Amino acid sequence: MACVRHVGPYHTIGKAFGKLLAWAGPRGFLRFPETQVLAVYHDDPDAVEESQLTSSACITVPPGTPAGGGAEAMVIPGGLFAVAHVEIAADQFGAAWNALMEWLSTSGYQPDDRMCYEVYLNDHEAHPERKFIVELCEPVRPL
Repeated sequence: MACVRHVGPYHTIGKAFGKLLAWAGPRGFLRFPETQVLAVYHDDPDAVEESQLTSSACITVPPGTPAGGGAEAMVIPGGLFAVAHVEIAADQFGAAWNALMEWLSTSGYQPDDRMCYEVYLNDHEAHPERKFIVELCEPVRPL
C-alpha cells in the first residue's frame, strides 16, 4: 500500500485522499479497477481524542514501490476479519460501523489489535444516489 497519514477526525480523511491521488496519478498508480482504495484507522475513537485520531488514505501499488514524495509504504496484516458490505451515504459511515460492532458483540468473535479499514468499491460521484459501496473490515479473533 502507498498511504498518506491523516491526524484529526476520521470523517475529514478526504484531505489525505486528495494528497494521495495527487501523488499517485502522475506515477501511473491509478489503474482502476485493479487499484484498490482503502481508509485505514489506527486508533479507537472511544479511547483517543478526536483531534488526535490517526488514519491513513491508501491505495494498492506494485510490490517494491518506493515511498517518498509525501506517501509512505504500509503493509496491512492479513487474518480473520468481520466484513460488512454496505451501500451508504457519506453521513452513514458511523452508523454502519456501529451496526457492525453491535453484530460482532453477539457473533462469538471479538475485535483484536490489528487495524480496521474500509475498502471503497466504487466512485461515489458516479453513483446515481452518490452513495459509497464499501466493505467495512474489522479484525477479529474467536472469544
